[in-house]
Amino acid sequence: MALAVVACTQPESTPQGEYTRYVNPLIGSGGHGHVFVGANTPNGMVQVGPTSINEGWDWCSGYHRDEETVIGFSHTHLSGTGIGDLFDITVMPVTGEVTYARGTAEEPESGLWSMADRTKEKAEVGYYSVPLKRYGITAEMTATPRVGLHRYTFPESTTAALVFDLENGGCWDDTRKVFMQAEGNNRVVGYRYSTGWASDQKVYFVAEFKKPFDKFELKGNGMYGRASFTTKGNEEIMLKVAISPVSIDGARLAMESELPHWNFAKVRKEAVQAWDKELSRIKIATNDESRKQIFYTAMYHAMMAPMLFSDINGDYRGADGQIYNSPAKQYTGFSLWDTYRAKQPLMTIIAPEKSAEYVNCMIDICDKQGNLPVWHLWGNETNCMVGDPGIPVVADAVVKGIKGIDYEKAFEAIKKSAAKEERGKEHRLKYGYLPSDLHNEAVAYDMEYAIADAAAANAAKALGKESDYEHFTRMSHSYRTFFDKETQFIRGVDSEGKFRTPFNPYYATHRNDDYCEGNAWQYTWLVPHDINEYAKCFGGKEQCIERLDSLFLAPWKEEGDPSPDITGLIGQFAHGNEPSHHIIYLYTMLGAPHKAAEKVREVMLTQYRDDFDGLSGNEDMGQMSAWYIMSALGFYQVEPAGGRYWFGSPLIDGATIAVEGGTFDIEVTNNSDKNIYIKNITLNGAPHALPYISHSDIAKGGRLVIEMSDTPSLWYNVNCTK
Repeated sequence: MALAVVACTQPESTPQGEYTRYVNPLIGSGGHGHVFVGANTPNGMVQVGPTSINEGWDWCSGYHRDEETVIGFSHTHLSGTGIGDLFDITVMPVTGEVTYARGTAEEPESGLWSMADRTKEKAEVGYYSVPLKRYGITAEMTATPRVGLHRYTFPESTTAALVFDLENGGCWDDTRKVFMQAEGNNRVVGYRYSTGWASDQKVYFVAEFKKPFDKFELKGNGMYGRASFTTKGNEEIMLKVAISPVSIDGARLAMESELPHWNFAKVRKEAVQAWDKELSRIKIATNDESRKQIFYTAMYHAMMAPMLFSDINGDYRGADGQIYNSPAKQYTGFSLWDTYRAKQPLMTIIAPEKSAEYVNCMIDICDKQGNLPVWHLWGNETNCMVGDPGIPVVADAVVKGIKGIDYEKAFEAIKKSAAKEERGKEHRLKYGYLPSDLHNEAVAYDMEYAIADAAAANAAKALGKESDYEHFTRMSHSYRTFFDKETQFIRGVDSEGKFRTPFNPYYATHRNDDYCEGNAWQYTWLVPHDINEYAKCFGGKEQCIERLDSLFLAPWKEEGDPSPDITGLIGQFAHGNEPSHHIIYLYTMLGAPHKAAEKVREVMLTQYRDDFDGLSGNEDMGQMSAWYIMSALGFYQVEPAGGRYWFGSPLIDGATIAVEGGTFDIEVTNNSDKNIYIKNITLNGAPHALPYISHSDIAKGGRLVIEMSDTPSLWYNVNCTK
């Protein structure tokens, strides 16, 4: 899609990286994508960009393409989440007198907000710009990891101002305490404490102006601070805002270290260079320019989070609310129920050093709060979503031998989390499964716990801990209790061992039934860790494949009060939500790779588009994009902490992946939209008669050649899938 270009008062060349030129930040900004739109750096603490009036669920990132309001430009945002928070330290340029209060769409003059001129909006890697119609001001911004740099072009005015808004937070976020004061005539410092998804969030800031302000006033019960100027026509007012989760001094240090100058073009160029370096970890070959754009935009989305959560000097706020210091980088934004499936495994391939940093940070969180993170946000455990999703991520790093991790300490964290009797685990330990009459979403919780147990078992096996391996393997089979042979669905079972009735596999009620953001059709296939044994429940592999076929052939309908997350439907397969992400690859595991190829291609070509509504569901901090990246390369990790990736149908013609051992090259021959079936595979020149490739084979570097055909074939022995 074409992006409009805004005319700047001082035109400058747009920096183009070799890979960033393919990134379109507006993909996924419509529909249910919920992606962040604005300026940031890879894993940056700052995501500076527009925040709109909250119109509901699809505004979780602060931006939605279908609506044009702007209440200001905030320094923290989430990307692709299903819950909204952050939007901290919002800056709004204005002229004239305004109302210092929350704006509403029903009362256009009720707050600071303005309509944006989307015909002149410009969204690029490390840069965002848009004119504000109400005030005749053009806003531009770029960023370093901890500092947002703003440039506002004003009309001639004696009432020009930049307003700091500490009242308006993200969606369900409420301000608890604020502080602001001027230091001299060119600096403002302060903090914002808030409660919302993150129940006890603290953000400190230091803001510096290039042009001294005429005066600074607190407005709206101290929630707003107005720095006033007199401007000439087309005059630029520049502002830089540094943030910290620890202190004003931490924010001050960030500004002194990362942005001691006012060279906007330099900061923008360095942001592009930082992104280009990250995106170059995978260099793909394809003649389809649209696919390149979708792929590298997916890389861009996948590498935004988790975000930095420590100061330049190593200070950080621990999960217990106390301040600590460590040379190790700390992170936040661990959307683990989503990202344990593909995003974190992708990082173990292309950025193992980052993977180690993430895991070490998760272990630190466990030390402070008593268990591995579930969904950690700005020092707070939100406990959002079901299961123990931190366990598969840590176990995966152990199994793969990611360097820079203390494996014994990692396994201690796994055991500590698994043994913590909360969130239904107390009932699961008593009954051997989680009874549906004792816990909401019991099936979803239990099946996710079983996946985590299987991952823990794999880590125990890798470390030679036989008794732990046996314990976790046994616990990973709890899902079998829920299988109903009569209906061939996974169903809720109560504490007396009886299936819940009445039963309707199409029925779903958002976060208030036995499943989580799904129904029995989807959850019947949430067994990525034990598919060969699970197939026996259906009578064998052939019968299991037939039953799996029915998932895609079932009527496309929903009954009850279904979750808005159940999207991207092919029959009852819902690619728009994470519990379905592994399902297609079960075909390869069961000995029907041609069916996996057909469905993988269908999803890649129909549910990922170069469009505002280019994602079939929430981006979820990179998971939706990571599925595409892995699948386009031709393989996917189905079993959490399994150490292998199962083949599907590569979309690209080749790739060079930077790995620990050098480079891993993929060549796809005879590939086309018709030739979607794998015919033959060689690895380093030798026949590779396996339906998967191991992580160790990729990590040490080498060459994989995949020959494609228009005719289905079975290039591997189905007995080797165990």
